[in-house]
Order: sequence, then structure tokens, then C-alpha cells
Amino acid sequence: EKWVEYAKDNNALILFDSAYEAYITEPDIPHSIYEIPGAKDVAIEFRSFSKTAGFTGLRCGYTVVPKALKGLSKNGDEVSLNALWNRRQCTKFNGASYIVQRAAEALYSTKGRHQVKETIAYYMRNASLLRNGLSAAGLEVWGGVNAPYIWVKTPGGLSSWEFFDLLLEKCGIAGTPGLGFGPSGEGYFRLTAFGRYEDTVAAVERLSSLKLNK
Repeated sequence: EKWVEYAKDNNALILFDSAYEAYITEPDIPHSIYEIPGAKDVAIEFRSFSKTAGFTGLRCGYTVVPKALKGLSKNGDEVSLNALWNRRQCTKFNGASYIVQRAAEALYSTKGRHQVKETIAYYMRNASLLRNGLSAAGLEVWGGVNAPYIWVKTPGGLSSWEFFDLLLEKCGIAGTPGLGFGPSGEGYFRLTAFGRYEDTVAAVERLSSLKLNK
């Protein structure tokens, strides 16, 4: 709500990444920015089949550009962003292949919805395991709820790359140094729940053997 109000007050545009919407489980978390009053006037939302149903590599997703959304041309005239986006897509993009479209369509069938729920539950079990295991090892953690990623505060004043080296050399675990997300990510580290459950169990066991100091 604060971001929508900010965008309205400052004539700004929100680009809302909703790729992980299907992982939201808590009832007070919105599944779409358009659940926020006024968002249709200031926001574009992106959705991806990659994260919802393992479509990574097939390049299938969709963009919601409300017809109420307006922008300004170089001349200062008001223009429809919906119309501009439609023109761009029609002239620069041939569309997803037929077989990929049919696969995406299948996600909305009864069987498809059931399989998607099973897939998400599988990864969120990994996320819960990682979160609990890292906490038990004495680390500060965030995430693993409403998203398949765990963020860790690097212990002992280690930089995010130093912690990367430590986990790789001592535990055979690879993750993403926070610095890769920008300067504010320094001192943090990201682990993913996208993997086999057995590998996640092994990773937690290796982490628990480390002697880490906050």
C-alpha cells in the first residue's frame, strides 16, 4: 500500500515481480499487486510458469498491463501503456511455441493443479528443513516461508564471498553471495530449496558439523 501511494504521489511506475506467487501460504500476504486499491493505475505485474511448474528454460510467462495504466510520451501527451505493450509484443515477439502453450494450459487442469501443489509442497519442505537446520546451527535466517529461498546472516563478520568459500570447501555446498544482489546484500547469503530432498538433508547435516560463531 505504501509503494502504491508513493507511485501515485511521484508519478512512478511499479514493476511487480510475482514469479513466486504460488509459494505464498500465509493468508495476509497478497497474491497480486492488484489486490491493493489503486494499483491498476501505477503497476505492471509479471508472472512466470518457470517457478510455479518447473518451466525453466521453456520461456513461458505473462505480463499484466492494466488498461487504466497511462504514461507520458516525449511530447508530454498521455498514452496507454497497455496499447504500447501490445504493439511491442506483436511486432518484436512471435509468441511461445504451440507445444509450450499447451503445456502451460495443462497446468490449469484438475490434474495439473494437483501436480503443481505437490511440486511446491516438495520444495517448501526443503525450505523448512534448511531454515530449521540453519537456525539450529546458530545462524540468523530469514525466508523459507512464502518463498523457496533462505537468507542467512554470514557469521563471524565474514563477507558473503568468504562464507561462500567456507561452505564450498568445508561442506561441498554452493549458494549465492549476497553481494551479487547489490551492496546491501553484503554480509548475507542465499540458499535455495530447489533441489532433491535427500541432498537438502545431507546439506543440513554438513552445516550442523560446522563450528560457526555469530
